Amino acid sequence: MIRTLTAPARHETAIKRSRFIAHAAPCAEEDQARQFLQSIRDPSANHHCWAWKSGQQYRFDDDGEPGGTAGRPILQAIESQDMDRVAVVVIRHFGGVKLGTGGLARAYGGTAAECLRTAESGPIITLARLRCRLPFEAISLAHQLLDRHQAVKLDETYFSDGVELTIELPASESKPLGRALLDATAGAVEFKHPDLNSE
Repeated sequence: MIRTLTAPARHETAIKRSRFIAHAAPCAEEDQARQFLQSIRDPSANHHCWAWKSGQQYRFDDDGEPGGTAGRPILQAIESQDMDRVAVVVIRHFGGVKLGTGGLARAYGGTAAECLRTAESGPIITLARLRCRLPFEAISLAHQLLDRHQAVKLDETYFSDGVELTIELPASESKPLGRALLDATAGAVEFKHPDLNSE
């Protein structure tokens, strides 16, 4: 199950006298990731290596470290933790001992992975929107069913013969809700959603 962060996270470790500090945050857009990078930038640090992933889009940057030793391992940490819509920045304060390319990749990737592993996270829930029109006498029952199926009413429009609701809910609940509304109203509900009218 793909997850995302529900709060920013931080993890720090020391490796051969260098300090590696990982900061992670939920970021659905690249602009958010870049703003996050700027917000935690430390002028006293030697490197700010980072990666961001959202769906099929991703970016990473080695920020002066040898190519492939920082940004890509951070991105791999995001993917290996089954995370999405996340940015991770690993700040390095150089301690005077060189780690080599393998050591750098392990340090950056490992610090990022541990930060994400211990962070507060939750599953990414795909939302769906649908509109349905129902008679006045079914409104109270419809509201009960909305609660039961984790649906949120976004809009309510009244007509002479009933009401039209615009709702948002987890995509996995849209068909179960549609069936429940059809059953509860003996078919007297009309969906502005082609899949649900055929139920």
